[in-house]
Amino acid sequence: MNQTFDIAIVGAGMVGAALATGLAQEGFQVALIDRETLAPFDPDSTPDLRVSALSAGSERLLRHWGAWGAIESMRLCPYRRLAVWEALSPMLARLLPDGFNRTVFDATKLGRSHLGHIVENGVTQRALWEAARSQARVTLIQGHEVRSLEQDPDTATLQLDDDRLIKASLVIGADGARSPMREMAHIGLNRDQYAQQALVATVAHEGPAQDITWQAFQPSGPRAYLPLAADRDTAWASLVWYDHPDCIKTLLSLSDDDFLKAVQQAFPSELPHLTRVTARGSFPLFRGHAQRYFNGRVVLAGDAAHTINPLAGQGVNLGFQDAEALIHHLTNARTQGQDIGGEAALSAYERERRPANQRMMLAMDLFYHAFSNARPPLHFARNIGLALAGHLPFARDEVARYAMGLDEGLSARLLRWLDRRLPAFPIT
Repeated sequence: MNQTFDIAIVGAGMVGAALATGLAQEGFQVALIDRETLAPFDPDSTPDLRVSALSAGSERLLRHWGAWGAIESMRLCPYRRLAVWEALSPMLARLLPDGFNRTVFDATKLGRSHLGHIVENGVTQRALWEAARSQARVTLIQGHEVRSLEQDPDTATLQLDDDRLIKASLVIGADGARSPMREMAHIGLNRDQYAQQALVATVAHEGPAQDITWQAFQPSGPRAYLPLAADRDTAWASLVWYDHPDCIKTLLSLSDDDFLKAVQQAFPSELPHLTRVTARGSFPLFRGHAQRYFNGRVVLAGDAAHTINPLAGQGVNLGFQDAEALIHHLTNARTQGQDIGGEAALSAYERERRPANQRMMLAMDLFYHAFSNARPPLHFARNIGLALAGHLPFARDEVARYAMGLDEGLSARLLRWLDRRLPAFPIT
């Protein structure tokens, strides 16, 4: 059976489902293809292991796409403050006052009710699937994967595993960091592995639900606390522990009780008392950037195009920004009578998003390399820098607005500054 669409999207994760919804709202006929099926949301389930820090900018986009109400009806946790600090060496602890090197971003100082929300990835994806399903122009093809891709001057053809042929003027690869569509389109990837791995755990803790997320840098890597939605009698959180792979392997092998003891001892005193752990997992850390964002009639978005260090949880926010930009450029191309799968439209998208994604990748790499260096002069300089950031309201609030997705002006200035000072960290 052959089916023809304006656009075929491969990958119905958060970014792919957002693209399908937004493109259908603009009048495109869209096929949304994913090899997985998504189970209904269970309000009695414990929180998922994978979560994202959705910025205020992403919230705006999700409201526009009609998905935010469904997210609110399931689970989310707003955070109003974000704190960053580094564990002081014994020498610096004697020299510097308590809290000297701590920077706190506060929504109230920006005239906002919150900085963002911590939301389970599964919740966001379900909400976007519901939004996509509500669009008459979206055909959702679940439980099938793409076997092959063929391109000719006018059409891209996907063959699915049931021998169905999907024809479209444009194929969007939104199928994740290990994107098969990227490989089928013969688009190369620049990839660098970090020395650390990340352990993620879902835990319950004593006390009320928190409204702060924090990240404390240790010599072996950062440790982070992200508040999750509380139920009737339990406060939940997601913990992230970056460390050497051998340490992560040992932590995963511990019993639940021993794991909780290890976390309570290793994390800062700001961590509430933990009562149980319901899920643990780990993943390698790597940076990847597609050598180009399109080839022929295939274009990439989200993690298929770029994967950054998850230090600040910006990955999915960048993916939603990709979706917004791609929807804009495809709509503009159609309005001007251009081919939506042609080079003009796809080049315009790449020119907008590639530099923006490079800037964020460079900023996260700067943070990673700077805080992974234990030399005393750099350690002292980092703490002075954190102290200055915390005591210069203009700089602190400007960074907060950028992280919230409310102001993209900082990124260009940041890139120019980094380019002059960090030629050793090229991002291609």
